[in-house]
Amino acid sequence: GRKTQLLKGLPATSIVEENTAAGVSVCDFNVTVSPLSPEGVPTIVNSNPLTEAFDIESKGGLEYRVVTTGNPVLDYETMPKSFDLQIFVEDTTGRTDLNILTIRVKDKNEHPVFRGNMAIQTLMIYVLEGTRPERIYQVDAADPENAKLKYSLLPATVPFLITESGAIFSTKEFDYEKDPHCYFLNVTVTDLDGLNSTKTVNINIININDERPYFTTKQRIYRITEEQSPGAIVANITAKDPDDEDSPSRLFYSIQSSDRYFSINPSTGVLQVTGRIDRDALPLRLHPNISLIVQVEDSPSNGHASEMEITVVIGDINDNPPECSPSAFRKEVNENMAPGTFLIDLRNYCKDIDVDPSNNQFSFTGLSGFGSNNFTLDSTVSGRLVMTGTIDLENPANPGIEVYTLTVRVQDIAHPNYSSKYPFQIVFDNIIYIYIRIKPVNEFFPVFSNSSYVFNVSEITKVGSIIGRVHAIDKDWPPTIITYSIVAGGGTRDYTNIFWISPTKGDVRILARLDYETTQKHIFTVQASDQEKFTTASVTVNVLEINDEEPVCSPNFYSFQIPVSLAVGTNINGFRIECQDRDSDPRSFRYFINEGNENNHFTFSPSAGSNTSRLILASQFDYESGFDTSWIYNLHVYITDDNLLSVRDKTTHLIETGTVTLSIRVIPNPTTAITTMPSFTVVTRRENLYSASAWYVPFVVTLGSLLLLGLLGFLGFLLVTWVHTCCLPAGKAHRTPLINAPEKKKPKKDVVVTMTKLNTIFDGEARDPVTGRMYEFNTRSGARRWKKSNEPLRPMLAGQVTSSATDNSGQGTDRAEAASKKEPSEKRKELTATTKPATKPSADQDGLRLQKQNEESEGRGLSSVAPQGR
Repeated sequence: GRKTQLLKGLPATSIVEENTAAGVSVCDFNVTVSPLSPEGVPTIVNSNPLTEAFDIESKGGLEYRVVTTGNPVLDYETMPKSFDLQIFVEDTTGRTDLNILTIRVKDKNEHPVFRGNMAIQTLMIYVLEGTRPERIYQVDAADPENAKLKYSLLPATVPFLITESGAIFSTKEFDYEKDPHCYFLNVTVTDLDGLNSTKTVNINIININDERPYFTTKQRIYRITEEQSPGAIVANITAKDPDDEDSPSRLFYSIQSSDRYFSINPSTGVLQVTGRIDRDALPLRLHPNISLIVQVEDSPSNGHASEMEITVVIGDINDNPPECSPSAFRKEVNENMAPGTFLIDLRNYCKDIDVDPSNNQFSFTGLSGFGSNNFTLDSTVSGRLVMTGTIDLENPANPGIEVYTLTVRVQDIAHPNYSSKYPFQIVFDNIIYIYIRIKPVNEFFPVFSNSSYVFNVSEITKVGSIIGRVHAIDKDWPPTIITYSIVAGGGTRDYTNIFWISPTKGDVRILARLDYETTQKHIFTVQASDQEKFTTASVTVNVLEINDEEPVCSPNFYSFQIPVSLAVGTNINGFRIECQDRDSDPRSFRYFINEGNENNHFTFSPSAGSNTSRLILASQFDYESGFDTSWIYNLHVYITDDNLLSVRDKTTHLIETGTVTLSIRVIPNPTTAITTMPSFTVVTRRENLYSASAWYVPFVVTLGSLLLLGLLGFLGFLLVTWVHTCCLPAGKAHRTPLINAPEKKKPKKDVVVTMTKLNTIFDGEARDPVTGRMYEFNTRSGARRWKKSNEPLRPMLAGQVTSSATDNSGQGTDRAEAASKKEPSEKRKELTATTKPATKPSADQDGLRLQKQNEESEGRGLSSVAPQGR
């Protein structure tokens, strides 16, 4: 590993010129000891400054040389002037050697170089003709050694020069039409040692528009006939531009005057027809000559232009057929019109507008069309159309034509004046259409297919259904439109019209429900009219009976109470329903309880075959074992009218069902004996219908109630004041009540005391029809309260009975529920008082009623259930 002198000829210094090519030897050396390891060949391990411009090559054996690589090429002006290369070698024994080779770069005189565009391409310079002499380009060149350069220009005969600074100038104004269009110049730059470089400059003279074009066409008047096809060529206008003598001229043609008949091709100058030219229409009818101003330009804008006027003369031809306005005529003629009747004069409606009189002569010929044998023309000149026969639309021999379509040829025959050029005859014709409508005459009356119609219709037929059709015909031709209407009958007491007939088809519909039980037959009269004549027919509608009425039972709502110990088989409270059906036999009724019959305690007897039936207790109540839990039974009883139908008929016949609602309260065993045959309360359901628009009703009632209460309060106050002032001893009036004074006690006070200390018993119940809730009431006082769910009625006293719900007009009160307990003696007095006839209400009774009215205002819902009617 110790350093040993292995490199012979190093260190050393060598000189190499700039721009030396790759592979040029710079320095030779050899290695003194061998063999070397494969990795021990001499190597440049470092250079200062860094570069890859040098490399080591083997010359054979132990001789080596340092050569240039050409990457990069050595440049004295832009690169370092000297490089120090460190060369390292190692043999197989591990000895090494490191020496330095110093290479100096030598400057060399180089050719000048062009810069900018001239360095990469042939320079193209463009000069407009007519431009004054001026500098047209600045040559950019440089010498690598920064030597002063000299510029020269060849050939010397060109009208250009170059200055010492390299600026190229033109020496004249160029004329594109006279001078060459292109110049090739060789620009040479030379340094002080005579080295030079040359580039070519191409100078092009640009043509500018500086000359005015001129027309080469000499003709100024052209003649054409009218009605030329669009695109027809009238003239070919030509012109030239001195600016384009050596190339096709790029000229632009246009028409300066306003014209709708012609156009000119802007590139070729071809004048063509673009619009219809009608010699017979204004303004050409009066002035057939058309003047045009044609302009030619050498540029579409801001160029030089020249103008020329030409005239086009329009000639007339026979191009218009006779025109009839209108070209179709419509005439109405009554049937059976007499022959020879004049219809129309066609000459008054036709004309020919050709300017030349020889071209506007015409005649009428060729009358044709199916049925034209019934018409004729007087002459070909007059064009008068007349009838030759009689037409009857109802005649079987008539072809049945209502409108005849005739055609007449209007022919124009003219001989043109240009006989030498147009030897043939030009013929134009036109067709006139004449529509002769034979107006029918209404000769016959409409006739119904039947003199009378009978329709059998079920009474349950849906409203709006078609129940039959009437039909009438009219022998007039063509068949007229017949309209149908009901002119008599077709109504009942309740409905003005229960039938409707289609005005066009004759279909009869029902507008209201038919009822066999009310009317079994309807008879009305229908009319058929053809707008002028009419006839009538009778229609009978037999209403077929259908079972569409449901059984109606009276009354349909019941509310009563029974003791829990009522015997099985008992007719409950002697209850019986009676049913009627307008379209069923009394034996067709069948009774069954559909809802609410828990544990089947109730049944009806008989259950079928009669229009009356009684409610029977079918099984005993059992609350002690828990078998029965409900104390109130709301029974929904269905009454059907299918008892007399067989099983097969029940699937096909219509069956109606009526309903009855029963409310039964079971009373537990009372402490006081109850009557063996409790009475029942019949609740008549009344429904008050209130219109939302009658908002003033509750307002007036409320206002009146408030005024009445205020008046009663004021009167009470005056009464109390008067009593305290006049009747009671001074100092005791405010302490001693009037009813407790010994001297004022009377037998009728017992009633007052009973009413004020009554422990209210609610012994009846009913359903509020507005809210649907159940409420309880005292049949004696009329006190009411809302019923609590699943709460049984309290037992009634022996002397008490329930009254009709129509008398339950008393006001509901909660104060009665809070009455104090009574002693046994007081209870006896109470029983005695309830059995006595009612005396005249005292002042205390009025106060009680006033209190009940105030409580009613808090429970307004009950007041609407049963109006006061006691």
